[in-house]
Amino acid sequence: MTDSESYTEAYAASHGRFAVIPAAYVVLRRGDEVLLQLRRGTGYFDEHWACGAAGHVEQGESLLAAAVRETSEELGVELDESALTVLTVMHRTGGAPHRAIEERIDVFFSATEWRGEPTLMEDKAAELAWFPLDALPDPVVPHELAVLEALRDGRLSPITAYGF
Repeated sequence: MTDSESYTEAYAASHGRFAVIPAAYVVLRRGDEVLLQLRRGTGYFDEHWACGAAGHVEQGESLLAAAVRETSEELGVELDESALTVLTVMHRTGGAPHRAIEERIDVFFSATEWRGEPTLMEDKAAELAWFPLDALPDPVVPHELAVLEALRDGRLSPITAYGF
């Protein structure tokens, strides 16, 4: 169990509340195309395509600031918080036994304006490519695929439950 896992478990036990972990995802869009990265060497859905930028919100950081930071760290591009559009808020679980570390709040943003050329900046991805929403690669991280398919099909709702 990591320090953050033990902290969230201790918080939940001491306060009688269930803690969830927030994350920000950024889908860069170019017309009907989305930018995806091929995950490698992370231990989490390696060899699956994923949103160009995503990561946990750090303590004291807003969701918007996390989205901007992750986009800069992972893709080397700069964007303004005002350029982010919320696609959906996903409440996600990995299933029983429903420990805090397995419950997530993922906020998916899109952006169509940024400064710089997207480039792989971290060693947790092997490739970066643009894909039309109607021709996504296989495989895509499952909960991210659910968002991209709903976006493609025009059925993305403000709140998405996944895994319940």
